[in-house]
Amino acid sequence: DLCAEKLIDRWRPRGYFLTLYLFYSLGAILGRSETQKCIFYNASWQKEKTNHNGTETCYSETDKRRHCFATWKNVSGSIEILKQGCWLDDINCYDRNECIEKKENPDVFFCCCEGNDCNEKFIHLPEMEVTQPTSNPVSPRPPLFNTLLYSLVPIMGFAIIVLFSFWMYRHHKLAYPPVLVPTQDPGPPPPSPLLGLKPLQLLEVKARGRFGCVWKAQLLHETVAVKIFPLQDKLSWQNEYEIYSLPGMKHENVLQFIGAEKRGTNLDTDLWLISAFHEKGSLTDFLKANVVSWNELYHIAETMARGLAYLHEDIPGLKDGHKPAIAHRDIKSKNVLLKNNLTACIADFGLALKFEAGKSAGDTHGQVGTRRYMAPEVLEGAINFQRDAFLRIDMYAFGLVLWELAARCTASDGPVDEYMLPFEEEVGQHPSLEDMQEIVVHKKKRPILRECWQKHAGLAMLCETIEECWDHDAEARLSAGCVEERIIQMQRLTNLITTEDIVTVVTMVTNVDFPPKESSL
Repeated sequence: DLCAEKLIDRWRPRGYFLTLYLFYSLGAILGRSETQKCIFYNASWQKEKTNHNGTETCYSETDKRRHCFATWKNVSGSIEILKQGCWLDDINCYDRNECIEKKENPDVFFCCCEGNDCNEKFIHLPEMEVTQPTSNPVSPRPPLFNTLLYSLVPIMGFAIIVLFSFWMYRHHKLAYPPVLVPTQDPGPPPPSPLLGLKPLQLLEVKARGRFGCVWKAQLLHETVAVKIFPLQDKLSWQNEYEIYSLPGMKHENVLQFIGAEKRGTNLDTDLWLISAFHEKGSLTDFLKANVVSWNELYHIAETMARGLAYLHEDIPGLKDGHKPAIAHRDIKSKNVLLKNNLTACIADFGLALKFEAGKSAGDTHGQVGTRRYMAPEVLEGAINFQRDAFLRIDMYAFGLVLWELAARCTASDGPVDEYMLPFEEEVGQHPSLEDMQEIVVHKKKRPILRECWQKHAGLAMLCETIEECWDHDAEARLSAGCVEERIIQMQRLTNLITTEDIVTVVTMVTNVDFPPKESSL
């Protein structure tokens, strides 16, 4: 676990003491002495040629317990220490954590105890002797309370230390993430050589997805988004980085890319993508909390279509090179972000494919993406692995996103439903692949287009466009460029309509010349 390894690194200087602590706890549980060292003193050190004082490490056979002891005299009220040190297995010392002499008035006081350096302090606490009838002496047995105390308290203490350490580590990481520093890893360097010199602080998690989580972060005086991938999703991070690094990827309707970083070493590695931050979040989040007017729907749909059309287009002769056609392969409302003025930009290129002349498109495994947005041919596993086939798959999903917009639009006379994902009414929030195959492929169902939408000229034209995007026949689907033209024409026609033109509307809708369905596909 990555978090566990980071915790170990953080607490390595204290690891020795924690290990000793755990060892002592386990020793108590097993009935073994936890004494490892004792205070040492010898008043006759010169005569016996030993050390005068210090600390003594205790040794014994594996089945013996170890203790500490102290001996002293009381000379006219003055304490004279004779010896202190380690004491071998003695039942009279079991489970005593304090060094106490209990005899009334011995010539030489003696006490023993269990625990590191427990003989540093020693006291005389005489007991009142109670005479009993003749009885055989019985070996004292450790009290149950002491056994439980020595067994459970150390374990609980150790657990609390570990939990507190983990909490401190997480708190430190979230509050004060390290500065982005370029690594020596042979992977791609960050696009900007200055990025690694700027302090970047993670602020809060804004979203979680299949390949990682997205943070709101502060880069100097600029608010940015940081998408953090775990090491096992390196291929997705690498693919997204490569797509953003292609010529011509700076476009108003494509998420602005700022930089990439690999942080950490070996298994303790996070992969970062830094991009522009948009407070409104994804189209999914926006539609959950808001309804949209016709003009808002038009603006979102038109800028979204413009962004997808730009991705799909092959554009030679740009200043920074030749931009290849790109298939997104995971179009959904969650991957469309909204700027403050509701301009849409397309994000998340972890599954995207680029189509360069004379080069392989890379991993063209067919069944990828989000299940509820998968086209019929994807669900069937019957994809033609050509560029146009992948672009048409994007268009099917795009039709579903347009339906999400229409379902939250206030332009029609009917009620506006609560936000729902495509097919949520039919298969719920977590459909299986088999659920989607049954609904989309076998039954050929699509989300419901409400009758009341047909009463608004713009929505009626949008519904026809949606149906042509999600057509079961992939070759019959509209291209992104064609959808962009359709949406622009819808707005122009809608702007001409007034309350007095009700009769004219029917004629206009019936006779409108849509842009041809044939496209660059």
